Amino acid sequence: MRLKSSMMKSAKSGIFSGILFVSTSITSIAAPLPLPDTPYNYTVLDQELPNALQEFGSNLNLKVNVSSEVKGRIRGRMPELRPREFLDHLAKLYNLQWYFDGLVLYVTAAKEAQSRLLVLAPISFVAFRDTLDALNISDERFVVRPAPGNGLVLTSGPPRFITLAEQILSGLVAEAQARPRAIDVQRPPRDTVLMLFRGTSAAVIRNGRLEGQYSADAPRPEGIVRAPALEPR
Repeated sequence: MRLKSSMMKSAKSGIFSGILFVSTSITSIAAPLPLPDTPYNYTVLDQELPNALQEFGSNLNLKVNVSSEVKGRIRGRMPELRPREFLDHLAKLYNLQWYFDGLVLYVTAAKEAQSRLLVLAPISFVAFRDTLDALNISDERFVVRPAPGNGLVLTSGPPRFITLAEQILSGLVAEAQARPRAIDVQRPPRDTVLMLFRGTSAAVIRNGRLEGQYSADAPRPEGIVRAPALEPR
């Protein structure tokens, strides 16, 4: 790839260092991709697609991982685009997918896309989705949705995205299983106490057993329920 002198001068003058913008005209992605909003001026004479992508990353101080399945050649002049638009243009033109995990820009062939049906239990779908969002792993271009059935989630996208989703789920499950389980403390059963009256005497029956006999005029022990008087035989 041969860059126009204007691009090279801009890069050397430090226009891109320390001031990074994402084009507001482009749909937001997961981890913010640190690309400038200025045009990416370049002229391609005849170059392998993987080499062009690596040079793209080198020119913009971005680490790029290009899959061995990415193949093709770029010939001639391409339209003048912003860096993000340039990346999307190549993806559409050569049937590619790209994903930025916050450190590395991964570029893969579309045929490498994967789908996984993951078991969530004991994690809820909302907890899984919110964690992906909080860690800037979610990407609205790729699928994360609950599947029919209990405790399942369908994920679909490039290999790096799927790997991160699986790792996050494994971590959440391990964390949930490591939590101390609540111990069911059973309260001791309350005594069943009845007082049976017969004439001037009363019998106290606790838990079905005779505990003692008292005078009918004596105070009833605490917790005793008075039963109907027995009819004389």
